Amino acid sequence: MKKILTISLLVFVVATTGCSINHPVAIDYDQHLVKYGSETTLPKTELESEYLIGAKTKNHNYQFRAVSVGYAHVWIVEFGKILDKTVNSDYVQAAFGKLYKSLGGAVSNGNLIEFELENFEFKNYRAYTSLRIKVKNDGKEIFNKTYRSEGGLQGGQMWGLGPFGMKNATLKSIKQSIDKILKQFIDDINESKLALK
Repeated sequence: MKKILTISLLVFVVATTGCSINHPVAIDYDQHLVKYGSETTLPKTELESEYLIGAKTKNHNYQFRAVSVGYAHVWIVEFGKILDKTVNSDYVQAAFGKLYKSLGGAVSNGNLIEFELENFEFKNYRAYTSLRIKVKNDGKEIFNKTYRSEGGLQGGQMWGLGPFGMKNATLKSIKQSIDKILKQFIDDINESKLALK
């Protein structure tokens, strides 16, 4: 009886003292891309461009908890890091004529794609993303559109496989959401005949 009381008290103290286990998912995104990047084929464009991830997106930090793996686990999504790794992945690079990160500072000659996150949530077992994409040519804006997307439903992995499954499910849904946006963006580039170089 004393043992049960001690264990119960310990569980109560741990649950009420704010102890949490942080899971910054962007850390494992490189491995996720190696494993799942080849599953995605994006449309092709001849567009050659630098790209820039806006300050708000770079500094983005979204945290959530999921009862499916225990409320002590805090899942941290740094969208800017995940987006940058996605844009630099082989399957995204293969979709563009040329795509490289802007060094910033000076006005860009040629094309510059700017990514700015408007909203991100992870709820109902999936990622919801709203991302504004602008294209400038020699400093003049030639394209500006906000894309909204949701990743695939990942409830099965989140309930059945513990924290590892939760991390994988979170990354998978985020990647699917970004991929849908990139596909729509490339389709829009090809339809609008933007300056390709």
